[in-house]
Amino acid sequence: QLMLVESGGGLVHPGGSLRLSCTASGLTSGFTSDYYVIKWFRQAPGKEREEIACISRSGQGTNLADSVRGRFSISRDSAKTTITVFLQMNNLKPEDTAVYYCAGNGPVFQDTCDYVMTTWGEGTLVNVSS
Repeated sequence: QLMLVESGGGLVHPGGSLRLSCTASGLTSGFTSDYYVIKWFRQAPGKEREEIACISRSGQGTNLADSVRGRFSISRDSAKTTITVFLQMNNLKPEDTAVYYCAGNGPVFQDTCDYVMTTWGEGTLVNVSS
């Protein structure tokens, strides 16, 4: 059963940087890590959940929301049976304050981000404040 765990959140000053990690384990037997697509979402207090980044199963395809493009980047480090996806966040702003969730789906066969996520982590809090 796929499990996702986020880490790396915390308090940071405006203009600072954080790197979030999402570790995925429990891959379906017979399928390696390159059959899984991973996304990052965030939800700020009183706001709807927002999809902010995606990385395709091969890592060749990435999408970033307009609200974070140019400041955030997504990458993955895939071993055979686990996946770690990083969200590098630079030039953070107070409006980036939110709980950040990673989510995954797999095994998938298209190298695209056009998948609905089926498994979610518990989230990690990012607080951008002076």
